[in-house]
Amino acid sequence: MRKVFLSLLTILSFQFTSAQQNSFIKFPAGSVPDETGKRLAYHFVDGRHELYAGRYIHYAEVCTWNGALDYAVKTKDQKLIKLLQDKFEPFFTREKPLLPPMNHVDYNMFGSVAFKLYQITKDERYKKIGLAYADSQWELPDNAKPEEKSWADKGYSWQTRLWIDDMYMITVVQNEAYKVTGDRKYIDRAAKEMVLYLDRLQRPNGLFYHAPDVPYIWARGAGWMAVGMPDLLRDLPKDHKDRPRIMEGYLAMMKSLKEFQRPDGMWNQLIDQADFWPETSGTAMFTYAFIIGVQQGWLDAATYAPAARKAWLAMVSHIDERNNVTEVCIGTGKKNDKQYYHDRPRNAGDLHGQAPYLWCAAALLGK
Repeated sequence: MRKVFLSLLTILSFQFTSAQQNSFIKFPAGSVPDETGKRLAYHFVDGRHELYAGRYIHYAEVCTWNGALDYAVKTKDQKLIKLLQDKFEPFFTREKPLLPPMNHVDYNMFGSVAFKLYQITKDERYKKIGLAYADSQWELPDNAKPEEKSWADKGYSWQTRLWIDDMYMITVVQNEAYKVTGDRKYIDRAAKEMVLYLDRLQRPNGLFYHAPDVPYIWARGAGWMAVGMPDLLRDLPKDHKDRPRIMEGYLAMMKSLKEFQRPDGMWNQLIDQADFWPETSGTAMFTYAFIIGVQQGWLDAATYAPAARKAWLAMVSHIDERNNVTEVCIGTGKKNDKQYYHDRPRNAGDLHGQAPYLWCAAALLGK
C-alpha cells in the first residue's frame, strides 16, 4: 500500500512540475521571453543615456542596464555582453562627468551595474567603482545633517529616508557588493535596512504606502519593495537572523498582490483603486516577484505561476512596434493627493518600464 501511495505521489509531483514548467516556458508566438528580452535589450543598447537634469546617469538607466546584463548572461549572448561593456567604457574617460555623485540612494545604486560587469569580466576597474558607491552609502559625510547622523549612529545608511523606493536602491548595490566580495557586512546592511522599512512602512494587508505621509498604494513604488525582497532573499544566508522577518513581509505582500490582480493580468496605477488605469512598470515588478517566488519554492506554484503567466502575456501586449513599453507612469515623487496619481503622464519607452520587463524576461529563462 505504501509503495502504491509513493508511486501516486511521484506521478502527481511530476504532473504538477510539468504544469509549472509549462506556465513559465511554453508561450505563444510573440510573447516568448527569449525573443522579447532580445528586442528590449538591443533597443536599450542603441538608446541614448537618460540623465538627471542633463547631468548624471539616471537610476532608471542603471535598472535597465542590470536587466539587459541579466538577460545577456542567461542567453549567453556574447555580442550583447560586449555591446553593454562598450556602452559603459566611456565612463572611464570622456563620460566620467556623467557618473552620479555618491550622496543619495538614487545615485549610489549606480554601483550595482559596475558590480554586475565585474562578475562577468573580472575587470578590477568595475569592482573599484562598485565598492566606492557601496561603501560611501555607509560612510557619513562631514556635512551630514542631524537626521542623517542619527540614522548612521543606529547602524543604518545615512541615506535612509523611508521611501519605499529605497528598498531596491539601497539593497541592490549592497547585495551585489556581497556577491562580489563575499563580505557579509554588505548583505547584513541590506537586511538591516529592509527590516527597518518593513517595520515602518508595511500595512496590515501586506502592501505599502508611497511614504509614511502619503496614504496611497502606488504600483511602481510598491514594485521596488516587491523586487527588493526576493532579490535579497535569494542571496541572504539561510541562517541569517533577519531572514524570517523579510520572508514574512514578502509573503504577506505577494498574497495581497494576488488578490488585487486585474482579470486581464495587470495591476492598476493605484493598486487598490478599481477606477485607476492599468500601469505596466508596477505590473512587471509584481510579475517578477511572483516568478522568483515560484522558482525558489517560496510561493505555491499552482496559485502564482498561472498568475505570473497571465501578467506576462498582458505585459507583452503593451510593447509597441518600436520596442517601447507603453503605459509607463513617469517618474513620480510622493504627494498626498489621489488625483495627482491618477493624472500622472504615461510615457512609451520610459526606462522605468523597460527595466522590469527585462528582469521578467531574464527570470523566465530559469534560475
